[in-house]
Amino acid sequence: MDKVSKIFKKILPIYWAFLTYMLLRPGLENMEFPFMFEGIDKILHLGIFTMLGFCFMAAVPKIKFLYFIQIMLIYGMLTEILQDEMHWGRSLEGLDLVADTAGVLIGYFVFQKVRAINF
Repeated sequence: MDKVSKIFKKILPIYWAFLTYMLLRPGLENMEFPFMFEGIDKILHLGIFTMLGFCFMAAVPKIKFLYFIQIMLIYGMLTEILQDEMHWGRSLEGLDLVADTAGVLIGYFVFQKVRAINF
């Protein structure tokens, strides 16, 4: 587990910084591609926060669940508030926060299952 944790301690800050950039950059609503549909951003939030939750747990596997969920919720709320306050074409959406929360919970539980199987 220590080897995996060391790897994810290097991956996590890079992924988290990239995620923050992507969440706070000016928004463009581009619906010209055939795979775009209403609500795709909720699926994207779910996916990227699942990965964040998994990477965080892999990097810090001994963290208590309460601390983990608090850190993730604060981050999710902060990015939503900043999206709204920066006035760059993005807005605060409660359903994004729901998708973020569901994503980190999925990432947490996937990590727990992987750890139980492999370690």
